[in-house]
Amino acid sequence: MSKELSADTTLSHYRIVAKIGAGGMGEVYLAQDTKLDRKVALKILPADLAANHDRMRRFVQEAKAAAALNHPNIAHIYEIGESDGTNFIAMEFVDGETLREKIQGGKSELKLLLKHLLQVAEGLAKAHASGIVHRDLKPDNIMVTGDGHAKILDFGLAKLVETGGPALGQSERGEAPTAVMQQHSVPGVIMGTIGYMSPEQAQAKPVDQRSDIFSFGCVLYEAATGRKPFAGDSIFDTLHKIIYEPAPAITDYNPSASPELQRVIRKCLAKEPEKRYQTIRDTANDIEELLEEMKGTSDIERSVAPSTSSTTSATGSTDEHVRAQSTATVTHPTASSAEYIFAGVKQHKFAAAIALLVLVVGAVGLGLYLRAPNSEGAIDSIAVLPFQNKSSDADTEYLSDGLAESLIYRLSQLPNLKVSPTTSVMRYKGKDTDAIKIGNELGVNAVMSGRIAQRGENLAISIELVDVRNNKLLWGEKYERKMTELLATQREITAEITNKLQLKLSGNEKGLTKRYTDNNEAYQLYLKGRFYLNKRDETNLRKAIEQFKAAVGKDPNYALAFVGLADSYGLLPYYSSVSSTEVLPQAKGYAVRALEIDDSMGEAHASLGYVHRLLWNWHEMETELKRAIELNPNYATAHKYYGNYLANFGRFDEALAAYKRAQELDPVSLIINANVAEVYLSKGDLNAAVEQCQRTIDLDPNWYYVRLLLALVYVKQGLNVEALAEAEKSGELSKRQSAPLGVLGYVYARAGKRGAAATVAQELEARHAQQQANGFDLARLYVGLGDKDQAFAWLEKDFQSRNATMPGFLYMPPLDSLSNDPRFKDLSRRMGLPELK
Repeated sequence: MSKELSADTTLSHYRIVAKIGAGGMGEVYLAQDTKLDRKVALKILPADLAANHDRMRRFVQEAKAAAALNHPNIAHIYEIGESDGTNFIAMEFVDGETLREKIQGGKSELKLLLKHLLQVAEGLAKAHASGIVHRDLKPDNIMVTGDGHAKILDFGLAKLVETGGPALGQSERGEAPTAVMQQHSVPGVIMGTIGYMSPEQAQAKPVDQRSDIFSFGCVLYEAATGRKPFAGDSIFDTLHKIIYEPAPAITDYNPSASPELQRVIRKCLAKEPEKRYQTIRDTANDIEELLEEMKGTSDIERSVAPSTSSTTSATGSTDEHVRAQSTATVTHPTASSAEYIFAGVKQHKFAAAIALLVLVVGAVGLGLYLRAPNSEGAIDSIAVLPFQNKSSDADTEYLSDGLAESLIYRLSQLPNLKVSPTTSVMRYKGKDTDAIKIGNELGVNAVMSGRIAQRGENLAISIELVDVRNNKLLWGEKYERKMTELLATQREITAEITNKLQLKLSGNEKGLTKRYTDNNEAYQLYLKGRFYLNKRDETNLRKAIEQFKAAVGKDPNYALAFVGLADSYGLLPYYSSVSSTEVLPQAKGYAVRALEIDDSMGEAHASLGYVHRLLWNWHEMETELKRAIELNPNYATAHKYYGNYLANFGRFDEALAAYKRAQELDPVSLIINANVAEVYLSKGDLNAAVEQCQRTIDLDPNWYYVRLLLALVYVKQGLNVEALAEAEKSGELSKRQSAPLGVLGYVYARAGKRGAAATVAQELEARHAQQQANGFDLARLYVGLGDKDQAFAWLEKDFQSRNATMPGFLYMPPLDSLSNDPRFKDLSRRMGLPELK
């Protein structure tokens, strides 16, 4: 057990106020976040959990997935941290009442309860779209704030497997049966709260989002009647009712209930998942229509008073952490039946557990062993390396890179699978494929490598999939195909990989079954376009545009190719002298076209959001990026772009969180790592900025931009000699591009080398006249020389030319030193940006 914390104890930057709860997942405290000056619920993890590295790793994975959920009807997870050996989770503190309290005693009108449950459905829809199933939905896990907003609690926070203790016996598959426990995310173990779990949960079967819909129906039933739909005399009687018996009609307890409400509840509570609502969105639509019908009518009253005993026996939650407490009195949640069972198993150990298993299997008639997971667990992350090109023709290089990228894209659509993005894996192209080393570097537990050879119209593809945790070959296959079968082959490979990984998917497998094009020629042209796009220079970007245009010529509804066009045009201002006003209309038009074809593509929304950034359309940028993250929460680029937006608005703590999320998804991306260093620099955390720059240099010592950043950090630290060395290195590596030259001139000026700075200024001014340098490059230099008038004159030139790249550098040193000048504030206002504080 963890040691109880007294008031005013500090963990990291959290100051304990009072203990407000305790439960199976640890103690809960009300705390004050001293950095952001807000209340949080601090959940202290038990010491035995923290000591078990495997359980802790899985717990962190679950919590990270839950933390990615950003929705007004989901209580947010802010941080997973450790301080002086104490592991904790900082969560949103919700001041209000549980839905159970709203239901008990008929305190709330049914119409109001339905409005709260409609909000719950909206939150569940967001989670399900992100591939996350709650698995323990009940009135106690739903809070209603003082202003009437419902929030769902504890996504993914209590899904650990109890693996300690002696084995209880062996099944035919050699796996140890596991005692019934309340929280568990692995098929073969009953988890959930008795009275709200679905039939498939009660039978220890795998669950998907439809299990949450059943639990939602139980809560809806209770809101309408004040009673649970399945209330037996014992745990076994209740389980039997859940699996085999229909719930009583709600009119048995509430004669005034409408037939439409009865229909909605019946459909939620169907025993077979296939006969329920297939999405919570459909459920929400029907509830919304029901509320429309109830407008202008008196509320439906529950004619039978709720039974107190029926609503307090299955709380089983540590969710007192969200309720405001006027004193520091410790509160203890009422345990659910499942928790009592688990507690009994822990107390009586082997003999009691055997008896328990006999009772459960006998009484419910499941006839199955409850299996513990194997020690390795399911594969939940993968890196697809660039294929080795074994063709004699170098022009077929696009096939080796393109096929890998296509597989990455399709696999990344699967909700429960982390896929290392192309930017991460391309650094391994042409190198020896040490799967274990690569897996460790990328933080994945499976690595796929392959070889491809083209001989005329014939293709030979060989692939290996390795579990890097134990260096075990999971799958190997060779394909002999025609070039005309390339698209079908890619789909075949993706399906086989998914099968071999034995993914536990939540929701449908739309990423596998969705057909972006059926035209094999268009697909090959698209692969060529992505190949050139990834090279990131003007010549190759223009080649990419040619290929993408040819692809949409073959298939005018190929949304991915339109995304490629939007990205190519959007990158041109960074990699060429082309003016932003010349290319951004095309970038926007192609992104919009992609969304007209398929509005569900997170990548297309991210591309449009990025275009809006370059057009200085800040509200539209935010809207599109939030939508992109909602549709594809594992798309690192969307999180990176959202960090860019937040940083532009001076919201550096939030920007850091967004960049960190992007970094988790794409740990070896140079630009994302550089973004993290940028925001540390802007926040004034110079030591962290240096460390992050050094980590990025370790990834690629020859990338000029991180040297430029490090030079700026060293200037802030007063280390002019070190700054000068890095600035000169940056200029050398970039072959004297304008951005490193501007920083070099700034460093010269700060180091007292004003003559050298003036020489650089002359060179940059000549380049600017030829449209080969930015105004902000010169503005940086003149800040170093102390000439604010010249600095603002050059920034004004950028404004007048609508330089798309300028806003990204205004919040960073050294230009941020101008922020108190009225001219800076006026410039920010005209660009639609807030004043920097």
